[in-house]
Amino acid sequence: MGALVSRASRPARYTLVFHAEPQFVDTVKQAVFAAGAGRYPNYSECCWTATGTGQFRPVGAANPHAGAVGVLEKIEELRVEMLCDSEETARKAWSSANSNPDRAHPYEEPSYAVYKLEDF
Repeated sequence: MGALVSRASRPARYTLVFHAEPQFVDTVKQAVFAAGAGRYPNYSECCWTATGTGQFRPVGAANPHAGAVGVLEKIEELRVEMLCDSEETARKAWSSANSNPDRAHPYEEPSYAVYKLEDF
C-alpha cells in the first residue's frame, strides 16, 4: 500500500475550463498542455471534452470572431476541462492560450473558468 500524503502538505489544485469551436480546440489544448495543464503523476495531456451550444450577442465596439454586432449568435462549441497542479500552472496555461500576439484561442473574449479543488 502506498504512503499516505497529508492533505495539508499537498499544493492546491485547480481545474481550467474553456470553450471554443471544434476546429480551434486542438490548437488551444496544445498551448495549455505545453504550459503544464492536464498532468497527473503518470499521465499527460489529460482532459474531458463535451459538446454544447454557446450563445452571445456582440455589442458596442466588439470585434467578434463569429457573428455580427447586435445579432444574437448560437454556435456549437466544445467545453474542455483539465487539471492544473497549482495556481501558477493554471495562470500560465490560460495565459498561453489567451495572450497576444501569439494567442492560441481565436475569440476576442474567450469563455473560461478556473476552479480551485478541495481534497476529501
